[in-house]
Amino acid sequence: MSTQPAFIAGPPSEVLVIGAGAAGLSTALAAAPRAVRVLSLAEPARDGASTWAQGGIAAALGAQDSPALHAADTLAAGQHLNQPDAVARLTAAAASVIDWLQTLGAHFDRRDDVLLLGREAAHGQARIVHAHGDATGAEVMRALGAASRAARHIELLAARRAIALAQDASARVVGAWAWNGHALELWPARAVVLASGGYAALYRSTTNPAASDGSGMALALVAGARLTDLEFVQFHPTALAPADAAHDGQLPLLTEALRGAGATLIDQHGQRFMLAEHALAELAPRDVVARAIAARRLAGSAVFLDARAAIGAEFPQRFPTVFAACMQAGIDPRAQPMPVTPAAHYCMGGVFTDDRARSTLDGLYAVGEAAASGVHGANRLASNSLLEGLAFGRDLGLALVADLPRGGATAQPCPRRHQPLAADVRAELAALLWAQAGLVRCEQGLALAAAQIERWLDQQATDSSGADLLRFAAAAVAAMRARRDSIGAHWRSDAQQAA
Repeated sequence: MSTQPAFIAGPPSEVLVIGAGAAGLSTALAAAPRAVRVLSLAEPARDGASTWAQGGIAAALGAQDSPALHAADTLAAGQHLNQPDAVARLTAAAASVIDWLQTLGAHFDRRDDVLLLGREAAHGQARIVHAHGDATGAEVMRALGAASRAARHIELLAARRAIALAQDASARVVGAWAWNGHALELWPARAVVLASGGYAALYRSTTNPAASDGSGMALALVAGARLTDLEFVQFHPTALAPADAAHDGQLPLLTEALRGAGATLIDQHGQRFMLAEHALAELAPRDVVARAIAARRLAGSAVFLDARAAIGAEFPQRFPTVFAACMQAGIDPRAQPMPVTPAAHYCMGGVFTDDRARSTLDGLYAVGEAAASGVHGANRLASNSLLEGLAFGRDLGLALVADLPRGGATAQPCPRRHQPLAADVRAELAALLWAQAGLVRCEQGLALAAAQIERWLDQQATDSSGADLLRFAAAAVAAMRARRDSIGAHWRSDAQQAA
């Protein structure tokens, strides 16, 4: 294995956070007065998956609601593969998370100075807190970003791609190696927090930005950390379908709050079809709705989300983000139904963590979508994702204040070279996963995917960052093959009789 001996060594920090989304910045802010360094690909708080979140934050704030009811809905959506203790911690923290964000300057939608609470799929109560209708993530990240830039204990470093975890001779994580666009850097730390997001952008059609491609989880995988639940990938039912059938990459999200407000799904003949699919119709769990839409599209019928009657002229005020995306695509949602397609949206699996966000590697922690914390089970309940990143990130930051690992160990030479996958291989991988490891899977298709990924791996330099991404993709496909039953977001067409 070749190495890159020439590098720039930065000064050590107490905590190194990889990722500047909701989970990463919550961790950094709560870790005061520890010295925290945050590495991010883009400008912190500007272009991660958290910024794109439209739906909101789930919190049991209503008079008829409670954390226990929120927990029950979370467990039901996750098919009870969740960890009940983790779910209880999450739902109990929700109200304080909303209060904390407001102290940081986040502005949520109100009526008569009372927080407006929306309802989304599989929630038994209206408990979704929104900002600017459908721009909750952007508002949360605005507040977190401003607070982080003002915090004296936080150093924000943009345009850095972590390519390997730095480990000492005993495999303990003691920092990270990053590529700054020109040179290799070593950033030592006493604790490393992986907050790099999920892997939905590995798929051809996704609601996520390109950076959410699993490369952060790949760091943990090749370093020897345990990953789990990689088979559970949630596909959002309603992304705005592109006019160009050959389109790859990120699609505009049409928030679930539209269906919560009464928008309905119709086929090309104008007929509602979810009434026959599930008792909750358009508010059924996301995997049910997504598969119903995909089946009709596969049969040749376009599918539309119709908000003309439910929202109509109020669209620009109630859902400005969606309205702008539709108008840019030449669709006026006040007068036209919106064409929709499922798209890879959120990953329940990731780096296995305990109740203190610790991975199986000493010195490495994980929060947010990068972590498999146990709260989501087989399928995430709507609007629990921002909540998880905020609540567990804040908890981790506080824990690191009280108990920080020892420091001073020497990092081994960097085991990786910055050599991403070639663009054509990356595009072919996205198409392969979409076709064989997407909404509906079977052993034959997954075996084909595994074999093709192995062939690509044989063509890569073994110590390249591109090879690591393929290793992660191979691990995800292996997890899908290993779970032979259908449950939650993991659906096997060759196991439906037993599902």
